[in-house]
This record gives sequence, structure tokens and C-alpha cells, in this order.
Amino acid sequence: MSVRIIHPVSLSIIHEEHEHLSAVIQSMLYFVRAIESGGKTPELRMFRAMLYYITEYPERVHHPKEDQYLFAKIKERTHQLDAELDALSDQHRHGELLVHRLQDALLRFEFGGPAAFPHFRDLVEQYAHFYYAHMRSEEERIMPVAKQILNDQDWKEVDAAFLENRKMLDEAGERYRYDELFSLIAAITPATMGMADPV
Repeated sequence: MSVRIIHPVSLSIIHEEHEHLSAVIQSMLYFVRAIESGGKTPELRMFRAMLYYITEYPERVHHPKEDQYLFAKIKERTHQLDAELDALSDQHRHGELLVHRLQDALLRFEFGGPAAFPHFRDLVEQYAHFYYAHMRSEEERIMPVAKQILNDQDWKEVDAAFLENRKMLDEAGERYRYDELFSLIAAITPATMGMADPV
């Protein structure tokens, strides 16, 4: 079977979600840099909203789709990316640990005062570096290879899985809730959306 010519909808969904996650990470960086500069600091509840978003959306929705559908289908067609795909799946799990550390650091800053801020800031910047490198690897390394090796039937199966996942979220009202939360977060940050690493 020939390789599909049109752009798969699943890759469009992943890229759109990466742009949203990038914007949230930019908001996190804006938050700590505002504190560091002595400028007006957004309410801490806003940073909690950012942590809630990255806990709920990437960990519960975005990463499982990549692991279960796209990565699995690539492994069916080639083993040349096995090590990279395994590393990316490990990073999905490691991301959860980093978010828990950020939540703990935020609490320490909230109740421990300015002395706890440097640790909190450093963890935010570490998370930003980590996640941007992760997304770049998927966008620049995995997706181009996937477009080369997966055929029309493969993409039909992957696209169908992604669209079914989105339909389930819509029916449960979950995607609307995530979109509202994202809009709330994006409103506080004078940053453009995109995949450029702002760190």
C-alpha cells in the first residue's frame, strides 16, 4: 500500500495540543519571571490552574494517545525508532513526577516565603527545558518518520482512534472544560502561541 499523501488528522491534533501545552509552559515561565523581577505577580491560584491543566490534559489525554496509537503503530512498521519511542514514553511518566515536584515547590513557596522561591523557579525552568525538548523530539524526529513509513490503512486506524478519543471527551464535556481552563491561563500571559522554546 502507498504512503498517505494528505496530512493525517492525528498529527494535526498532536501539533495543536503541543501548541497549547507550549503556551501553558510560557505562562508558567512568565509567572516566575514576574515574581523574580519584582513586578506584579499573578495570583498563586493561577499557577495552580496551570499545574492542574498539565496534570489533567497531557497526562490523562495527550500522552496515552501517543503511546497507545501512534507509537504502537510505528513499532509495528519499523524498529529503527524503538529506543527513541521508549525514551519518549519514559519521559511521559517522568513528566508526572516533575509536576508533583512543582506542586510541592509551589506549596513551599506559598507557605515558606521568598526563601523558597529560587527552588520553585529552578524547577519551573527545568520543566520547561524538559518539555520543550520532548515536544521537539516528537515533532522533528518521530512525526517525519511516521509520515514516511505508515501507509494509508495505518493512518486510518490512528486517525480513527484519535477522533474517537476526541468524541468521547466532547460527549463527557471534558474538552470544553480543558478549553475553558486553557483560555483562563492564556489570558494572563503576553505570549504568542507556538513551539518556539522561550527558556
